[in-house]
Amino acid sequence: MINILIADDHAMFADGIASILKNEKSLTVVGCCLDGPSALDFLKSNKVDILLLDVNLPGMSGIDVCKEVTKNHKNTKVLAISMFNEESFVTEILNNGAMGYILKNTGRDELLKAINTVLSGKSYFSDDVTQTIMKGLMKQRTASKKSKPELPKISRREKEVLGLIMKEHTTQEIADALFISLKTVESHRSNLLAKLNARNTAGLVRIAMENNLISDKNEE
Repeated sequence: MINILIADDHAMFADGIASILKNEKSLTVVGCCLDGPSALDFLKSNKVDILLLDVNLPGMSGIDVCKEVTKNHKNTKVLAISMFNEESFVTEILNNGAMGYILKNTGRDELLKAINTVLSGKSYFSDDVTQTIMKGLMKQRTASKKSKPELPKISRREKEVLGLIMKEHTTQEIADALFISLKTVESHRSNLLAKLNARNTAGLVRIAMENNLISDKNEE
């Protein structure tokens, strides 16, 4: 029996995947975790063959979770699942040990194909993700000499959060200023860290200042 753990902060989505997989005789969903730390705690005391990991998790990003799993749970293969088809997300989580990347609009058949492919030790990507990877490779091959790498665009809300981070506001202060929850602030912070390839808040501020990110031209 192949044990599968789902790590996704959207309970309804996780339940949907579990429902899809429950009729597969060779697969069993052994748990659903809503955040990264819970998933890592689960792995400490349970055998998991496949971790279906959302890239965008609150508190601890899926990329950081993947890094820990790759380091400390070598028998667990990570299959990233996300609504984001951005080169920065795909590249970062693959560099940290994920064996595949599929999108959340993936159907049942492709989900099963992805799981079985990763189980066999091979990589699997949704078609759209493959195109994103190929475009990234083409950019690298055709890129001329540039002083700075091209950075992904940030959304209006991410721009607002980043601006407040740069002003040294706390998570609570950002939530109050933008009338959003603490969880949403952490989600935006995790997105920014992944998009800008920053390790911490100080890195975010440095990259934002070096690239003049708080400007209209970098806004979606």
